[in-house]
Amino acid sequence: MSFSSQIFRSPEYTSFRCNVPLKQIILDDTGTNKGWRVYDTGPRSVETPLVFLHAVSGRAEVFFKQLLTLSSKGYRVISAENPPYWSVTEWCEGFMQLLDHMDIKQVHLFGASLGGFLAQKFVEFSTIVHQPRVVSLFLCNSFTDTSIFKYKDAAVLFWILPAMVLRKMVLSNLSSRETFYDTQIMDSIDFIVELIESLSQADLASRLTMNCLNSRVNTSLMRGLKSVTLMDVFDDYALGSPIKEKIYQEYPDAKLAQLKSGGNFPYLSRSDEVNLHLQIHLRKYDGTPFSASDNIPITE
Repeated sequence: MSFSSQIFRSPEYTSFRCNVPLKQIILDDTGTNKGWRVYDTGPRSVETPLVFLHAVSGRAEVFFKQLLTLSSKGYRVISAENPPYWSVTEWCEGFMQLLDHMDIKQVHLFGASLGGFLAQKFVEFSTIVHQPRVVSLFLCNSFTDTSIFKYKDAAVLFWILPAMVLRKMVLSNLSSRETFYDTQIMDSIDFIVELIESLSQADLASRLTMNCLNSRVNTSLMRGLKSVTLMDVFDDYALGSPIKEKIYQEYPDAKLAQLKSGGNFPYLSRSDEVNLHLQIHLRKYDGTPFSASDNIPITE
């Protein structure tokens, strides 16, 4: 498959593909699981890395700007793309196995949209199984309840729908009038569209199933979480203001990282701002056992 978007052809993305190796991590021996796709960069001495979890439309590559910038500043950063999982619980079990395989005891999680929902559910899951693993959450354009999605009644049928129909469902939420006046947002959408074209029917169906099957976050079950940052944009994006207000209510003590614009994918269209907010979020942990970097804080 040939790619023609500005981001795919950019020197920055070329540098990423040349310098950050892609790992394929198989967690079972049945031959049916194609495995997790993982980029892991930055100092291996860091024991509590920052892990990025993508949206329905994403792939591990979608966070390449964060991986390049933050690793150059001493952070260990990982972008993980899951194989098809058909339930949130199955995903949580798989992610726990991935962390065990990589010998990672604790993490900071950045989740975008569905990735943010799964990150929250993983905090719940790891608490329930008495293995709290998440130090902090950074949620970008995310949500706490899947009942908001219009395809929830059809979710049980996604597994039989052809890839072309599933792609159309995902693509229907990507554009808005404002995108046509912002080149960076348009470029981010073009990049995402090409990533969507590379996804299999099972990838699309399983992600949409997890995104739409009835489920909600129960923050009262979360243990071990030390901080939460909520990032959203003020321009048009797939999730509206009522959803934004709901997640604010669930995390009344969270730090807010609000961007004037950025669309559905600010980590691509406003990467400098996102990277700055991530460093602010992680800075308090420098020099502690929970540090995501090998930076030592300067003392007066």
